Amino acid sequence: MRMIRLKIDDKVVLAPEGTTILNAALKAGIHIPHLCYMEMPEIGYKNDCASCRVCVVEVKGMNRLLPSCTTPVAEGMEVITNSLKVMQKRRLVVELLLSDHPKDCLICGKNGECELQKLAISFGLREMRFEGKEAKHDKQYSISITRDITKCIMCRRCETMCEEIQSCGILTGIDRGFNVIVNTAFNRNLIDTNCTFCGQCVAVCPVGALYETDNSFKLSQDLIDPNKKVIVQVAPAVRVAIGELFGQKPGTDCTGKLVTALKKLGFDGVFDTNFAADITIMEEATELKHRLEENKKLPLFTSCCPSWVRFAELNYPEILENISSTKSPQQIFGSLAKNVWAEKMGIDRKNLVCVSIMPCISKKYEASREELAVDENPDVDYSLTTRELGRIFKQYNIDFNSLELGKLIKMFGVNFVDLKDEEFDQDMFGEYTGAGVIFGASGGVMEAAARTLYEWVSNEKLDNLDFIPLRGFEEVRTAEVKIGDESLRLAVVHGLGAARKVVEKILAGEEEFHAIEVMACKGGCIGGGGQPYHHGNFDIIKTRAEAIQNLDYHKEIRASHKNLYVVELYEKELGEPYGEKAHKLFHTHYVDRKIK
Repeated sequence: MRMIRLKIDDKVVLAPEGTTILNAALKAGIHIPHLCYMEMPEIGYKNDCASCRVCVVEVKGMNRLLPSCTTPVAEGMEVITNSLKVMQKRRLVVELLLSDHPKDCLICGKNGECELQKLAISFGLREMRFEGKEAKHDKQYSISITRDITKCIMCRRCETMCEEIQSCGILTGIDRGFNVIVNTAFNRNLIDTNCTFCGQCVAVCPVGALYETDNSFKLSQDLIDPNKKVIVQVAPAVRVAIGELFGQKPGTDCTGKLVTALKKLGFDGVFDTNFAADITIMEEATELKHRLEENKKLPLFTSCCPSWVRFAELNYPEILENISSTKSPQQIFGSLAKNVWAEKMGIDRKNLVCVSIMPCISKKYEASREELAVDENPDVDYSLTTRELGRIFKQYNIDFNSLELGKLIKMFGVNFVDLKDEEFDQDMFGEYTGAGVIFGASGGVMEAAARTLYEWVSNEKLDNLDFIPLRGFEEVRTAEVKIGDESLRLAVVHGLGAARKVVEKILAGEEEFHAIEVMACKGGCIGGGGQPYHHGNFDIIKTRAEAIQNLDYHKEIRASHKNLYVVELYEKELGEPYGEKAHKLFHTHYVDRKIK
């Protein structure tokens, strides 16, 4: 590749031909502020509409300032990023963006994480020279995502993510001039569209136009209700990301501190979703074994990701029988808690509140599905994101709208970093395996299933538990796994756009697989829409994935079917995996939701 030699702020820089000035500068350690621009080449995401003009630079020989995010480098080019002309222009741009932007920062869903807010702070803006007419749009609430499109700055990041990566096409720019916004067709509520609630639009939105729907007030009411017993489960991806909220490095394992913190907040029981993940494998692996023996309803698609399930219901109802009927770990935990544990503890299921802490915004939607309830009482009452938990004391007239879990804990005089580690409560929900923890990363569900299925089918011990081809960040990964006399073709897919391509090929007869894992979010749950904001730095997600894998490596038992607690639970309470009682508790059905 031809290298281009140029100067940026009198510093000689070499960059590959085709590189933009912005990327060349950032690579050279020269910061150029930007707002609408975001690029994650690892997943093929690039938003470079050059709409904001915050990243303008001066290029010698040009009579106008140029947007650095779209201007390619050229041999001998001399760039100035910090001239008086440039700085005045950037400041003016930010002032104009703020002129018609709502000023309710204290109660904004992204206060403290807003990139426009940070720009205003960096420019030292203390007065408004311009006063524009604020647009007025009602907030639009759905079960998972709240849209406050009055705050939309037309960066179009969400549109790019929704269209190019997730292939859903729910969000698009509408209207003209001062009225232009990104919206749904006919301003429909998200629940009335083909939205899957994956939350990736929330993850990339730089302002408070999109954020997760808040469940914290419900939780606070239940925590103070003496008639309610409130328990909480924690997903694997949460523990390797929550430390980022306290200035710790991505991937820091905060399991013990998280348990301690949740107990201090008043939960009656703090449990690990990983145990339910092991049960998921017992059911899903058995289901796959039956399908292989009968050679029908193949390939088997995984069902852990509610966004993928809804995507299939909306777009490909013809494959619904191919999706595993096994519930997700979140819902398996809820079913166990409400139907088995509650009875054992003498608690009416209506007085047991089951909460989940998830990296995923779509889990809110999943918990609300009618088929995952008994007599209209849901197995999981509601799900909170890691970003959301800190707002549970909103009823005390303290604005926690922008606070994370750590800030809430500090209100109680607790320093999260210095907390002593505590263990999850066990009761019926015992220890988990390495197979349970890898659910948090793309490829983990398929690898966990393969570990169990191999030994069940071949009746041989699996010496090497690491299925390396199933790991990584390629949008589609495949592996041939020889089990006994059979060779199984497995696939791992992350991102709904990639899932669409795979499904289309299968329906066209161009591809054949025995089993396929699908996760809506790039990287899997570690990159979920409810995780701490990555602001376009995909290395954060990679580091979380490594941490998940390290947790697996350090577990003594790394296969779900070897979990003695799970084996005992089946023997005493459930019967055989995929049996009558297990099927009643742990399996579900799907609904054709295709808009006719």
